[in-house]
Amino acid sequence: MNRVGYGAMQLAGPNVWGLPEDPESSCQVLRLAVEQGVTFFDTANAYGPRTVNQLIGRALRPLPEGVIIGNKVGAERGSDGSWIVDGHPDTVRRQVHEALADLGTEASELTYLRLVGDTPGAHSDVPMEESLGVLVELREQGLIRRIGLSGASPQMLARAQQMTPIAAVQNRFNLLDRSGVQVLADCEAQGILFVPYFPLASGRLSGHHALTGPAKRLGATSAQVALAWLLRRSPSTVVIPGTNNPDHLRSNVAASGVAENLTDVEVARLTGLVDESKASLDQPTPAAQSDR
Repeated sequence: MNRVGYGAMQLAGPNVWGLPEDPESSCQVLRLAVEQGVTFFDTANAYGPRTVNQLIGRALRPLPEGVIIGNKVGAERGSDGSWIVDGHPDTVRRQVHEALADLGTEASELTYLRLVGDTPGAHSDVPMEESLGVLVELREQGLIRRIGLSGASPQMLARAQQMTPIAAVQNRFNLLDRSGVQVLADCEAQGILFVPYFPLASGRLSGHHALTGPAKRLGATSAQVALAWLLRRSPSTVVIPGTNNPDHLRSNVAASGVAENLTDVEVARLTGLVDESKASLDQPTPAAQSDR
């Protein structure tokens, strides 16, 4: 798997709602991603809602061999565009079937269950085991091949593993926000993919002073260095930067080459910007407002 993937949230219309102004342009970006060697795409029923999955299906159907779509279920959108975690078994089951129809595939290579473990103050009235049980049932039916978690606490990951193997976990993690560090450590120790969302800290890394030195030395952008640091921070990490700009897409994919050329000193300096020993899920990035 190419460890630089593609996050599809930005393919929706404004505020991740409806279709983009130019759907065909979005489809072209998706096809370009495949041409650039991207093999992992991240999406969710809640993006649009459903419009992003429909665009992916329109652009990539039938899915090229080796391409994996990681789709999140267990979150809905309110009529006002709000993000609502909804792990009710009926919702989870319905969304899996909707995603298969929208993506145009008979089985999901990876379906994440959206949880509230990385959202301080949030709670769910539905026990995780009930929601997860639906995904296990659908996997037994052949509709899902791998199960993942999104927004999991270390405790949630451990509970989930009592029911089923977990292939991937998607939590907040970037150069400024290390709140998912314990989950990352658990994934690293257990051979689970760790997929950080908001890998570029919602645009707040542009021109960050710690990135300018390595960027200048390597002839790279600050965003490329930030993505490269994530790739070097852990071999378990797969990054999913999102864009609807072809040039930005090419630049993001090229971050893997930047990662190879970062020095150990530069990686250590960037890691040391935050005291990870004090990081916790109770300290989110202020800009983290969506369900991602």
